[in-house]
Amino acid sequence: MGNWVVTHWFSVLFLAAWLGLNIFLFVHAFLFFEKADKYYYTRQILGFCRRTLRKQLDHNLTFHKLVAYMICLHTAIHIIAHLFNFERYSRSRQATDGCLASILSNLSHQEKEGDSWLNPIQSPNMTVEYVTFTSIAGLTGVIITIALVLMVTSAMEFIRRSYFEVFWYTHHIFIIYFVGLGIHGIGGMVRGQTEESLDESHPHKCAEFFEKWGDPDSHCKRPQFEGLPAESWKWILTPSILYIFERILRFYRSRQKVVITKVVMYPSKVLELQMNKRGFSMEVGQYIFVNCPLISCLEWHPFTLTSAPEEDFFSIHIRAAGDWTESLIRAFEQQHSPVPRIEVDGPFGTVSEDVFQYEVAMLVGAGIGVTPFASILKSIWYKFRNADHSLKTQKIYFYWICREIGAFAWFNDLLASLEQEMEELGKVGFLNYRLFLTGWDSNVDGLKQKTFFGRPMWDNEFSTIATAHPKSVVGVFLCGPQTLARSLRKCCQRYSSLNPRKVQFYFNKENF
Repeated sequence: MGNWVVTHWFSVLFLAAWLGLNIFLFVHAFLFFEKADKYYYTRQILGFCRRTLRKQLDHNLTFHKLVAYMICLHTAIHIIAHLFNFERYSRSRQATDGCLASILSNLSHQEKEGDSWLNPIQSPNMTVEYVTFTSIAGLTGVIITIALVLMVTSAMEFIRRSYFEVFWYTHHIFIIYFVGLGIHGIGGMVRGQTEESLDESHPHKCAEFFEKWGDPDSHCKRPQFEGLPAESWKWILTPSILYIFERILRFYRSRQKVVITKVVMYPSKVLELQMNKRGFSMEVGQYIFVNCPLISCLEWHPFTLTSAPEEDFFSIHIRAAGDWTESLIRAFEQQHSPVPRIEVDGPFGTVSEDVFQYEVAMLVGAGIGVTPFASILKSIWYKFRNADHSLKTQKIYFYWICREIGAFAWFNDLLASLEQEMEELGKVGFLNYRLFLTGWDSNVDGLKQKTFFGRPMWDNEFSTIATAHPKSVVGVFLCGPQTLARSLRKCCQRYSSLNPRKVQFYFNKENF
């Protein structure tokens, strides 16, 4: 086997390039299916499935990144294999010893063979760079490789968090990327022997007699080659059609009129928008994409819904955290100007939709991550007020961790109001919340339950809950950083009983 590989290493490398391409295309086919845009509908379709299956949807962004890593890996394999191929092409074209590679490289010089060339380097003076930038395969390969590098580098967390516009616009180079990918193979750079030629001059019989190819007395004729048909478009056609259909649907939904019914400006530059839109229906914890044409017609930013499904409006809270949000807040602060027009697309599903499927729920919000739970807490109050007997949840533990509450005064007010109303309904023990301030110069006023300084001791918290609910299924919901997610995931595994009939902790993390 080793000798065969050494002897036929050109074929091995070409096979590696071809295999890398096909795996590469196979992975690409997934890119259109796991985006958050389709997430809400998929959750509705799988709503009747077991919790374990539904939870896999909550890893959609992780899967998206994994697909991207696989694309980068197989792109590298594909490029490296072709670099070796072109080195082999160049040396074969330069060869003058009459070897098999030299004979095959000169096929293009036989006028009667027409388009039956095998080596894309047509003359000894032709360089690899010239072939790369003058052939369809080479030029599109360079373009889509540059596009891939730009998309991957701009998607790094630092750039995505600090320069969202750079990430947003650069990621849309995928249009150029997939167009280039679709036409990458139509130039016929990858070639193979024709069926008719294989019957007349099979390589197993005729490779050793290449010096006598074309002789009248020889049973082996000169081999004929042709470009292999392009395959890439087959892999991306169906996903592309579905994506275009989905974009048209989203465009139609986003053009529907949004009526802003109330604008509230809180301290620390936090804006609340209460809105109505025909046909809008939401669940707890979902989010929407918001666009303000006055600022930018192309930028859409995600915001978690802070209203409850039972309310006759939907709302979001926007904190000044970048150029776009600061511009939006300034636009609404103008006293004598008309209210800026807002376009909304969504809602889209998140893991928090399943919160009421658990007997006991632990809600953990860190900083701005507290917003998904505003909708849940409001909905709880409505369910109790309306005597909703379908509510499965018996107890909620809420943990709020933040450095300072200035930007979240609205949520502090919500907690104080909810605390009072739950007391009036006789449901004081249903909601147990703990506020942890990591900034020592902050304080929380108006709440009856104690505020803690520092960070939670999660082992103590999980142990207490496991003891209080020894036979319950506990859903742990986090909207916060990865470091906190790792700690909570480990605690869920540590404090879940090996006995499936006893306490079980299921970890769920919001991904945006």
